[in-house]
Amino acid sequence: MQGELRNSGFVERDVQRDLNRQDSEPTLGDLFTSLTSDLTTLVRKEIDLARTETMEKVTGVTRNVVMMVAGGLVAYAGLIALIMAAIFLLNQALSLWVSALIVGIVVIIIGAILLSIGRSSLNNMTVVPEKTVETMKDNTEWAKEQVK
Repeated sequence: MQGELRNSGFVERDVQRDLNRQDSEPTLGDLFTSLTSDLTTLVRKEIDLARTETMEKVTGVTRNVVMMVAGGLVAYAGLIALIMAAIFLLNQALSLWVSALIVGIVVIIIGAILLSIGRSSLNNMTVVPEKTVETMKDNTEWAKEQVK
């Protein structure tokens, strides 16, 4: 019986067809396995990119805040000296308390302007990983196309 099957060529054609299919086209299971693996890798890479991008932004914001604080402390020391000099200068024309009041009001106005500028600079910064969000949108479109 085995001799008859071998001679008829049915078994050999089935085996040959399976071998040809493996050489030319992957099976549906292979495609889904590959797609799942690629999507997993893609998601991991996107998470790494988001983490890196977020850390870069946080580092930049931290550096800017530290610079603002350091600059503020140095400027504060100089400002105290200038305030005292201005008060003593105005004291020659006005009484001491009026001189101190005028200088104090000017210093408060300047301080409010500087705080407003610093706050608006920080408000304009975003911690959202914009590049990652954009590539995730592209990847979603790519994955939809692959499934079709």
